[in-house]
Amino acid sequence: MRTVNPEQHARKRAEILAAAAQEFAVNGVDGTSTASICRKARIGSGTLFHYFPTKRAIFHALFADDLAGNAAACEAALAAERAEDGLVELVDHLVGDLADPLVPGLTAAALLQAQRDAKFAALLAADEQRTLTTLTVLLQRMAREGAALAFGPPRVARWIVTMIDAVFLAAVEDDFAPACHAQELHRILAWLTGSARGTEPPA
Repeated sequence: MRTVNPEQHARKRAEILAAAAQEFAVNGVDGTSTASICRKARIGSGTLFHYFPTKRAIFHALFADDLAGNAAACEAALAAERAEDGLVELVDHLVGDLADPLVPGLTAAALLQAQRDAKFAALLAADEQRTLTTLTVLLQRMAREGAALAFGPPRVARWIVTMIDAVFLAAVEDDFAPACHAQELHRILAWLTGSARGTEPPA
């Protein structure tokens, strides 16, 4: 019986997803074929289908892997000694891919897929709810520690998620500047949380 090397399996899976991300970002879900993913990953169709049964499964996995990282970031944020540090670190994680050139195309593809794929939409919704819950807990802690929040913790949490979504939507615009948008997001975050942090450009 042939045994599977976990490290090799994980590496090959990651290579397939990296190739698929490039295809989806340029051509969207409809314009991408499993054959084009195979060519990009330099593998045969048999190898591809050993890892993923369908193109839809590949697209789901591409985002599900990121969401697992988001879940870990939420746990780390909640474990931070200072709630404000945890919040800033979580926001930094959530916008950490802004400079990735694939972001505009993948964002557009995800928006379209969520409109017609209930399972994918549920995947994104669960991630958003986890983020909202984590932010709300952190903001409640900050309020107890004396932070002058602009609104109640749940509303501030919703505004933070809305602003992060807006930054990613802006990624499809020609004048998008990742560093500038991230800096402006932190300034808005500082106002929402009553913090002096983020009011000056990072060094």
